[in-house]
Amino acid sequence: MENKFVIGREREIKRLNECYESKESQLVLVYGRRRVGKTFLINQTFDGRFDFKLTGAYNQNTDFQLNTFNIELCRQTQKDIPLAKTWLKAFAQLREYLDSFTDDEKRVVFFDEMPWLDTPKSGFLAAFEWFWNDFGSSKNNLVFIICGSATSWITDKIEHNKGGLFNRQNCRIFLEPFTLHETEEFLESREIHWSRYQITECYMILGGIPYYLNLLSKSLSFNQNIDNLFFRKRAELWDEFDNLYRTLFSNSENHIKVIEALFEKKMGLSRKEIASATKIADNASLTAILTNLSDSGFIRPYPFYGNKKHGTFYQLSDYYTLFYYKYIKGNYGKDEHYWSNTQENPSRKSWAGLTFEQVCKDHLRQIKQKIGISSVLTEVSSWVSKADEVHDGAQIDLIIDRRDHVINLCEIKFSLGEYVIDKDYDKVLRTKLSTFANCTKTKKALQLTMISTYGIKNNMYSGIVSSQVMLDDLFVK
Repeated sequence: MENKFVIGREREIKRLNECYESKESQLVLVYGRRRVGKTFLINQTFDGRFDFKLTGAYNQNTDFQLNTFNIELCRQTQKDIPLAKTWLKAFAQLREYLDSFTDDEKRVVFFDEMPWLDTPKSGFLAAFEWFWNDFGSSKNNLVFIICGSATSWITDKIEHNKGGLFNRQNCRIFLEPFTLHETEEFLESREIHWSRYQITECYMILGGIPYYLNLLSKSLSFNQNIDNLFFRKRAELWDEFDNLYRTLFSNSENHIKVIEALFEKKMGLSRKEIASATKIADNASLTAILTNLSDSGFIRPYPFYGNKKHGTFYQLSDYYTLFYYKYIKGNYGKDEHYWSNTQENPSRKSWAGLTFEQVCKDHLRQIKQKIGISSVLTEVSSWVSKADEVHDGAQIDLIIDRRDHVINLCEIKFSLGEYVIDKDYDKVLRTKLSTFANCTKTKKALQLTMISTYGIKNNMYSGIVSSQVMLDDLFVK
């Protein structure tokens, strides 16, 4: 199949094409964060070769969904087909339609936003299970694509289904946001020519979300674009937060409580701390919420180095959400040029420094490649120690623990020029190294890695740095 121009996604397109060319039936799951480009990817890959395509409607009842099914079926068959009153009957009609083709013709069925079709007491999932087990799985010419932003529904109801769909899917594609490299490529394709520093600032607000990036205007500067998207009256993204969470999660209030708690604690919280901060009972419901948010890419589960007692910690990792709570919530309509007017604001520089740490965590492959450990098995974590009578307090946001008995302790700095290590900062770095070594009792070699925008200025104190990673290194494909 020939594809129209798509930024990145080479691996995903290759996998979808393999499914199309397979001589066996294919049940394909495509999921990921809302606005990440799932529907666009499928539409461009198959380029109109759909024999049946249905898109679920948000917050609509079963009758409405069945009506849209009937409209699409009548359009495809060019016949006046009676309206199905149940999903079981609807899938029986779809089966009859697909059976009308010869077996040597490849057929593609695409159910977009499938979670929205599964309305309460509709019988949708049971009907689909029947359709696939009794018919679809035996049709070697059928590719059935399930897509949705409600990642938790797809993982719970399809991927981890313990009933009729158990272990039935042939292909699972979780669509990640763009990397910095792909974001740069996307912007260039739209004739937006910014420095990599500005692209990174943009990434720290919009993430690698194609829908958001597509709203940028080449006729505006970076600051003007952010004002236009967030701070002017009725801006496109000022109310995105409510749309984002309420369309993804039923009973989203508790999901938002968790998000708010994690925003207040940049280093993250343990499960127990989340339960305490949100007043949500530490039971299966909290497990489901944390799993939903993690599967959808809004939070990042990660370990604290050597802290097995407290288990997994969680950190807010969605760039739009971080920006919303920092600058949008409670600020709408106050200053339509807020971002342009706060260019030199110290709090903005502080926000950029903290958010750049998230960018680095999302580009670990590039960091490992730069310091020459791409093939080395590693574990990534963070670490913090409070000051006591014996040790100084210290915090390390990114630790790369290597199987070759070396640990990279990463310092992350976002600055407008070369970063200068002076006498005071040299002391801070040496304290971190010694405190980590003493507290963890590690026998591994410690190396200090500096991750910065334009590198470290060479001076009498820069020798403490074992390896460097610069902004350009994060843009490597």
